[in-house]
Order: sequence, then structure tokens, then C-alpha cells
Amino acid sequence: MAKIVKITEEEAKRRLSDVPEGHVFWCCDGSVHRNMRGLEEALYSMSDEAFAFHANESKNDFSKWVNDVIKDDKLARDLLKARDKTKAARCVSERVSFLSAKLS
Repeated sequence: MAKIVKITEEEAKRRLSDVPEGHVFWCCDGSVHRNMRGLEEALYSMSDEAFAFHANESKNDFSKWVNDVIKDDKLARDLLKARDKTKAARCVSERVSFLSAKLS
């Protein structure tokens, strides 16, 4: 079972911020994503083929990036369960809303 982590305002700000340039997410369609909000927008608009390239039976690049770079294990787990781009986008959208509410 995953441990529950209290998200402070500082931690929410960090998770929503741009990642360092060397850790951006390069999508197979040529787009580059620097933060959760960018990933959310990309998921809503990317092709099914691009989504399937990054999230399929053998891998989930979105979940891996969120876990390894943004360090949001809850969102990473949710993305692993999302079977299509709309569900994945909704997961990111809900997490962005949750984290944004932590900011004063």
C-alpha cells in the first residue's frame, strides 16, 4: 500500500513547476512538455497513435516521467491505470486541480 504524503504549498508548487531542461518529456509527435499542465494539454490533443506509442502493454512513458522527474507517485500510479488518452488527461487534470488548490 502506498504511503500517504501530506502535500505542502511548497511541494505543490514544485510539482506544478517546469522541470529542468534536461528532463523535459519529448513526445513522438515532436511536442515537448515541461510540466504537468503541458502534459495535460498534450494528452487532450495528441493523436491516439502518439498516445499508444508512449502508453501500451510494455511501457508507460507518461507514468515513468511523472514518477521519475516530477516525483508524483500518486499521479504516476493513476496514469498506469488509464487505458486511453482521455482518461490519462483526466487524471492529470484532477491532479493539477488538487495541487493548484494547495497554492495560496
